[in-house]
Amino acid sequence: MHEISLVRNVFRTLEEEFPNDIDKVRTIRLKVGLLSNVQPILMQNAFQAVLEDEPRYRKTSLEVEVLPILIYCDVCDKTTEVHNYRFACSCGKPSRQVVQGEELLISTIDFD
Repeated sequence: MHEISLVRNVFRTLEEEFPNDIDKVRTIRLKVGLLSNVQPILMQNAFQAVLEDEPRYRKTSLEVEVLPILIYCDVCDKTTEVHNYRFACSCGKPSRQVVQGEELLISTIDFD
């Protein structure tokens, strides 16, 4: 399950950015695009597994926000949400220009 590696990478990033405050982290919020190949429930399960291994993080929780896929259309200069993985603008023209949906970002961190 690659989600465990992702969760461990999130903690590693936080440890690097906040070495003196890592024990004060209470909530981690992620933004995950539909194309990132990350399932929120699997991320939650992996997060719980990492907490079992790392007692110092046990007071920390994870929230995952799923972002829809958005594409940009050159023809009508419009951004459209993709439904059912049909990469076509509302004007009917296909588009390969993904502007949202591939993210895996730490969006916010709450501390004590």
